[in-house]
Amino acid sequence: MFSKKIPEALPEEDTAVWSCASGDCKGWMRSNFAFLEEPACPLCGSSMQQETRMLPILQNSTKNNAFS
Repeated sequence: MFSKKIPEALPEEDTAVWSCASGDCKGWMRSNFAFLEEPACPLCGSSMQQETRMLPILQNSTKNNAFS
């Protein structure tokens, strides 16, 4: 018989993110994936504020290579 494999938990770390300041919007993005120093929310256009969240570890190799 086939058994379902339990997926391994991805390692997580405190990650800097930009979060939408509007109370009605749930928009956010990782800081190292933002193109601007202080981005506007891509969903509603409101300002964003920095915070940290516990997220799976991701590497953004394009940002390091594209802007070097």
